[in-house]
Amino acid sequence: MTYTRRSKEQLAQRVARDIHDGAYVNLGIGMPTLVANHLPQGIEVVLHSENGILGMGPAPAQGQEDYDLINAGKQPVTLLPGGSYFHHADSFAMMRGGHLDICVLGAFQVSASGDLANWHTGEKDAIPAVGGAMDLAIGAKQTWVMMDLLTKQGQSKVVERCTYPLTGIACVKRIYSDLATLECTPRGLKLIDMVDGLAHAELEQLVGLPIAAATGDRT
Repeated sequence: MTYTRRSKEQLAQRVARDIHDGAYVNLGIGMPTLVANHLPQGIEVVLHSENGILGMGPAPAQGQEDYDLINAGKQPVTLLPGGSYFHHADSFAMMRGGHLDICVLGAFQVSASGDLANWHTGEKDAIPAVGGAMDLAIGAKQTWVMMDLLTKQGQSKVVERCTYPLTGIACVKRIYSDLATLECTPRGLKLIDMVDGLAHAELEQLVGLPIAAATGDRT
């Protein structure tokens, strides 16, 4: 059988589906910001940005951007009724104090036990510094990663041990990728779901690591 990868929007929908009502959530730079556009209706999710915003809404419509209202990735955002601005230091105190339920981050690598590597230096177009990722990864009650499973060279970003500088140790709970959703546990990877047409053995071959089976492992 053949399989189709999740698009970035489909992946954002998949992540949004698991965010619970009443959650305080930080969405990292890059793909994670798309999650804001797919939060289920009928629930309240409070979005936080480390530059000092609480209560962000979806991305503004084209032509309605206000570049004085941006997230930590310098992208224009909207503010929902009741939203607020506050000092950068207060924002990091919120992150470090365990007041966020979920953070969704991008990554270069995630180990099977949940180690996170999502920054590096020395290469063209590299993320220049770790920013608030260390604070988010350790401070949030749950850290989720949203990324393509493979690099452009076809190598798995889910690895036995990270080779990039670590952002956090054993902090990632779930990996949401274009091919599968995985849980990181002290015993290794566990499958939550995967795209139709992809066999479990094929997924293990792509990742290069054993993945414990799950009941109902399709999206």
